[in-house]
Amino acid sequence: MKFTYYPGCSLHSTAEEYNLSNQAVFRALDIELEELNDWNCCGATSAHSTNEFLSHALPLRNLVLAERQGNDVVVPCAACYNLLRNADHHVRFGGEKGESLNAEIEAVMGSRYRGEIAVRHIVDVLTEPEVLKKLESKIKKPLEGLKLAAYYGCLLTRPPKVVSFEENPEQPCKLDLLIEKVGADSVRWSYKTDCCGGSLSISQPELVIKLTQTIVEAARYAGAEAIVCACPLCQANLDTRQHEAGGGPGGSTLPVLYITEVLGLALGLPGSEQWFRKHLIDPAPLLKSLDLLPAS
Repeated sequence: MKFTYYPGCSLHSTAEEYNLSNQAVFRALDIELEELNDWNCCGATSAHSTNEFLSHALPLRNLVLAERQGNDVVVPCAACYNLLRNADHHVRFGGEKGESLNAEIEAVMGSRYRGEIAVRHIVDVLTEPEVLKKLESKIKKPLEGLKLAAYYGCLLTRPPKVVSFEENPEQPCKLDLLIEKVGADSVRWSYKTDCCGGSLSISQPELVIKLTQTIVEAARYAGAEAIVCACPLCQANLDTRQHEAGGGPGGSTLPVLYITEVLGLALGLPGSEQWFRKHLIDPAPLLKSLDLLPAS
């Protein structure tokens, strides 16, 4: 199994631990990732909030490049995934606008997007039946006793007809499935698809603090000891804003882990302690208390 890998900007900077854990987990599961050659930023919020053309053209350029490499493209960042799927949908079903955009891309790049590849999120790939079977066979350290809240955020399920890979986008379950497969408990809670504030972190920080506080308090109320996500922007907001929100009772906070960090821990992969050191809310005390992380 081989995929073209689109890391996006965050995974080569603030979310390096997500990139490292992705690479390690996919390698352990015998899935080859070939990074997309000459990839560019997907445009993120800056493009789709200021320029409609760029919001489609920037991710579409990546799709043309991925199509040249010949494999389906797997995307770890929920925001990047959302924008690449939207660009794919715009060309396939956007009528004259989609055709016009594709023609402009062809004029610049020498080839157009033919729609011969699929855009997939890592959670979708990791929950393929054959991948789950291999994951189960390679677990070295079941994460027994660890209670986790699966947090999907906005962009993995909305708009549902364009981006969702879940049977029921209102009640997603694939993150929960991965958590349970490695022996941890996935708590039931009602805020798994609520917005964390996204890229309003700079422009409207007070709003993001409020949203973050609501999500963390809901996870704690449900019995979670940590939150698990699959988006670098969600992780950054929840990891950095809890202290500003005052933490929980007594100022307590919940670690915020990437799903591949959780899987890597269960697989016993080297490097996990280095990944965790990049978190502002250190997950090591929790993991050591459950004998899930060796004492340093």
